[in-house]
Amino acid sequence: MGFTSAQANGEVRSTSQHPWWKEASVYQIYPASFNDSNDDGIGDIPGITQKLDYIQSLGVDVVWVCPMYDSPQIDMGYDISDYEAVYPPYGTVQDMETLINEVHGREMKIILDLVVNHTSDQHAWFKESRSSKTNPKRDWYIWKPAKYDNDGTRKPPNNWRSNFGGSVWEWDELTQEYYLHLFCPEQPDINWENEEARKAIYQSAMRFWLDKGVDGFRIDTVNMYSKPVGLPDAPIKDSAAEWQEAGLVYCNGPRMDEYLGEMNAILSQYNAMSVGECPFTPDPARVLGYVSEKEARLNMVFQFDSVDVGMGSVFKYMTKPFNYTLADVKSAICRTQGLIDGTDAWTTSFIENHDQARSISRFGNDSPQWRSRSGKMLAMLFASLSGTLFVYQGQEIGMINIPKEWPIEEYKDVDTMNYFAEVVRRNPDDTKAHDEAKAALQNLARDHARTPMQWSSQANAGFTSKSATPWMKANTSAQEGINVTDETNDQSSVLNFWRQMLKLRKTHAEVLIHGTFKLIDDDNPSVFSFTKTSPDAQSQATVVCNFSDNENKLPLFDELSTADMLLDNMSEVCTEDQSILQPWEGRVYFSDKREHL
Repeated sequence: MGFTSAQANGEVRSTSQHPWWKEASVYQIYPASFNDSNDDGIGDIPGITQKLDYIQSLGVDVVWVCPMYDSPQIDMGYDISDYEAVYPPYGTVQDMETLINEVHGREMKIILDLVVNHTSDQHAWFKESRSSKTNPKRDWYIWKPAKYDNDGTRKPPNNWRSNFGGSVWEWDELTQEYYLHLFCPEQPDINWENEEARKAIYQSAMRFWLDKGVDGFRIDTVNMYSKPVGLPDAPIKDSAAEWQEAGLVYCNGPRMDEYLGEMNAILSQYNAMSVGECPFTPDPARVLGYVSEKEARLNMVFQFDSVDVGMGSVFKYMTKPFNYTLADVKSAICRTQGLIDGTDAWTTSFIENHDQARSISRFGNDSPQWRSRSGKMLAMLFASLSGTLFVYQGQEIGMINIPKEWPIEEYKDVDTMNYFAEVVRRNPDDTKAHDEAKAALQNLARDHARTPMQWSSQANAGFTSKSATPWMKANTSAQEGINVTDETNDQSSVLNFWRQMLKLRKTHAEVLIHGTFKLIDDDNPSVFSFTKTSPDAQSQATVVCNFSDNENKLPLFDELSTADMLLDNMSEVCTEDQSILQPWEGRVYFSDKREHL
């Protein structure tokens, strides 16, 4: 394929054509749940450092650490009280400096979460802002006077619903005004219109860590900083509720491009990467405006088309498990892959993160019979898509959702708790409604990604000592072989398949990372097939995935030669009839015209 020795050795280096972040595979770490080095039941920064050799063995290039900043932990660290300090149970700034150096010493890179739409209400900036209407930092946050109805009842400025339920407005008794919080009341939104506030963010949250050597940021809620003029009411979609879902109203405001241009100017000085979380943006042209290389705003974004499949439209959990078709999955992936077709944009490939349930439980089959094979099929699919690949901790060993029999009390996430409480409030005596809510949460809740990483079959999954009490109960699937130790020793495991796929992705980067995606056999209700063609049109991969517990015919069988099959996910001996796909079977075929010259 004509790749450089650096690529053959797995290093990610910039070229004039391909910046380093394009061919990188990124491994996401949720600090509280990754590895506990001091047996207090909470994962920590030294625990991450201890596991760097394991992370490197996967074949990834970049480590992404979720918020480790000082925080009251109302929303698991996405409520930051000091950007320049570390949450004490996780460690110290010095521990972070050690981690950065150790990552770089292994020729990998490290990125952090950048959470700057809001701070914690315990941040010094907000404490000043709420201290009086005349404080110099009053305008660093978004304060508004109350509205009053005809009978004199005080009302918030508009009808927006928070991402976690309830109004986005919190009344402040001391200064007699409301402040805006798109998330928890303890997460007040920063007023990005204030230039002083922006400059403070750039220095405290960005340059402080870039100067310590971090290689970029995953930027939280990247399209929420610029609010719409006048903060208008959202359309009424939920007639039973006072507060309405408003993401399409408050995202992608009028000054977003300006703010992202300012951030990019800083990142560019450090050759640092940016990947933005970009919800509520259905217009591809708007996404393209964010990630076009010419526009110089963001390197790439996470679009949520794929992970939103099957979610409710009013409340994401107001749905039934598996409420989607394979056609929905296909169209979602087509949209995100199509972003780079004929453009100067870049995209991402992911199906898990800290805000999603486990992909095998959502899109594969997590039964003992099919868990491993469907997990390998999903690895094949997402590692074959163009863009920068993101893998979430535990995804590489095929971790699955919390068992169905676990009570709701085992769930910890504020989003889960608020939704379940709202269902109970609306339907106090309706046990069927409660059971339906629990079923939806068992399928979709964020908690499933937050149970401790499963290192072994020992007590607490090897995440912490036997005598410690983990902050969240470890999934009992660790005792069923879903752990790093057992998967390492099994050559046909999900873990070893991920290692194989990540290596294959680098070897055939021009096709799998930079290639053009084209859906084939799109009407097939059970099989997802597509081609990837290199930019010079000389090489092509065909990827076929059977999303079914049943055998299915191989699409385009006459055009696919068995000799061209590069990889499949079958460890078992299967039928000699290559025209039949086994349940959850995936195959990659590869052809190179240059081989026949």
